[in-house]
Amino acid sequence: MKELILEMEEYASLKNIPIIEKDSIAFIMKYIKKNNIKTILEIGSAIGYSTILMASASQEVTVTTIERDESRYMECLKNVKKCGFEKKINVVFQDALDVNLTGVKYDMIFIDAAKGQYTKFFEKFKYFLNDGGVIITDNLKFHGHVGKSKEIESKNLRGLVEKIESYIEFLQTNEEFDTNFYDVGDGLSVSVKKDGK
Repeated sequence: MKELILEMEEYASLKNIPIIEKDSIAFIMKYIKKNNIKTILEIGSAIGYSTILMASASQEVTVTTIERDESRYMECLKNVKKCGFEKKINVVFQDALDVNLTGVKYDMIFIDAAKGQYTKFFEKFKYFLNDGGVIITDNLKFHGHVGKSKEIESKNLRGLVEKIESYIEFLQTNEEFDTNFYDVGDGLSVSVKKDGK
C-alpha cells in the first residue's frame, strides 16, 4: 500500500495531475476515524489518491468516487485494483453534475473537482447526506490567490478565484450547515449539516 501511494505521488508529479496535499489528506483521515464515518462520496477522483487513502482510514469505510476525465478514471480504476479495494471503492465515470443518485445517503461528501462548480456540487449533493453528515471542500486558498482576486491579471484565473471566494461566502452564510475553515494544506472547509435541516 505504501509503495502504491508513493508510485501515485510520483505519477501525479510527472503528469502534472493535481492531488491533495499530504497535510489535508492526513486531516481528513483523522476526521473519518474520529467521527466514525463509514460512507463517503467523493466528487473528483483524479487518479484515486485521496480515494484510496480515505478508504484505508478504517475497515468499515466505503467510498463512491466520481470522475469525468476518462484517462484519470482508468488510472483510478487501475490503482483501486492494485491495492485490492474493489469492494470498498466504487468508481463512477461521469460528470458529477449529470450523475443521478437515488436511495443513497452518505456520512461524508468530499468536494475536490472543478473549482468553478463548487457551489453547484454542494447544492446538488447536500440532499444525499445523513443527518449530522459533513461536506469537506479542498483548495479554498487556491495557492494563496483567494482573497486577492483584484490583484490577478489573468482574466481566467481571476474568474476562477472569484468563484471560490463567492463559494466561501456561500458557506459562511449557509443556515443549513455549520462551517469551519482550516488553514491546512491548500485550505479546507468542514461543513456539518445541522440536525433537522
